[in-house]
Amino acid sequence: MYSEQSMTMPVAALDTDRRATFLTRTYSNLLGAILGFTVLEVMLFTNGLAEPIARTMLGGSWLVVLGAFMLVSWLASRAAMNATSLATQYAALTGFVVAEAIIFVPLLYIANTKAPGTIQSAALVTMMGFVGLTAVAFSTRKDFSFLGSTLRWIGVMALVLIVASVIFGFELGTWFSIGMVTFAGVAVLYDTSNVLHHFPEDRYVGAAMQLFASVALMFWYVLRIFIGSRD
Repeated sequence: MYSEQSMTMPVAALDTDRRATFLTRTYSNLLGAILGFTVLEVMLFTNGLAEPIARTMLGGSWLVVLGAFMLVSWLASRAAMNATSLATQYAALTGFVVAEAIIFVPLLYIANTKAPGTIQSAALVTMMGFVGLTAVAFSTRKDFSFLGSTLRWIGVMALVLIVASVIFGFELGTWFSIGMVTFAGVAVLYDTSNVLHHFPEDRYVGAAMQLFASVALMFWYVLRIFIGSRD
């Protein structure tokens, strides 16, 4: 069990063995989240549920979908970061993975029907990018927490552009997707730095969810670029 002190002490201040245990647990949970996401998507497409879900979401308002997704993400993140119970943290991570799996269905459906092969290519590029950026964060051991305010500002601006595109009916285009891939890459550096320098020992599930969110964001926009290149 964790002591009260370790629940507030950042992992960077702990001994090597405990840091290694924390990182192993964090990345094991990240891998589990990615595998869970993949299994859910395969089930949805195999069982024929993906098409009606995609048509329903594509036929409605993306603002409603985006709003619901943001609410679920916020609630899950709050629960995973603040809960002392591992059961609650895992429930939050599971809910977040399920929400991501549902929100991805329309994009994956379009990719699967209009640009076969792009899903696998985008997944490979995403994982290569994530591994490379993670290696940079680990090798430099630099604290990238200073990027937090910049990421929040860019994130708000991106959200404004997305909402405006839905309301006024204009396309954001490939350059927006490239910019968002860059944004996701910076988020990976920032999140990995937070995991290494600022997370307490008992929040490895929350750390995994934060990293998963960045991976999912990068995958979303890499896939959009691949789909756009086939048009």
